[in-house]
Amino acid sequence: MPQITVVNQSGEESSVEASEGRTLMEVIRDSGFDELLALCGGCCSCATCHVHIDPAFMDKLPEMSEDENDLLDSSDHRNEYSRLSCQIPVTGALEGIKVTIAQED
Repeated sequence: MPQITVVNQSGEESSVEASEGRTLMEVIRDSGFDELLALCGGCCSCATCHVHIDPAFMDKLPEMSEDENDLLDSSDHRNEYSRLSCQIPVTGALEGIKVTIAQED
């Protein structure tokens, strides 16, 4: 199981185990990070699972869909490392990734 580091909105870091086959959103939410709202449950329809990805891991992620891009456009906190965590499947390639939960809009 890959280890990932989750940084909450206060800047506190926690290391969690991530099961392959799940999404980053599921792992973060189920690890007790209540500030990751994930209101749509992972359907790519709300952008409340917005995270900032460690730049070193951006090329290990699947390409962003048009829907994901459109949803992120609505965020005041979008940057070049923004992704919706519901759209990122956990794989062994994510071992050691640092994911920061974006501030709420």
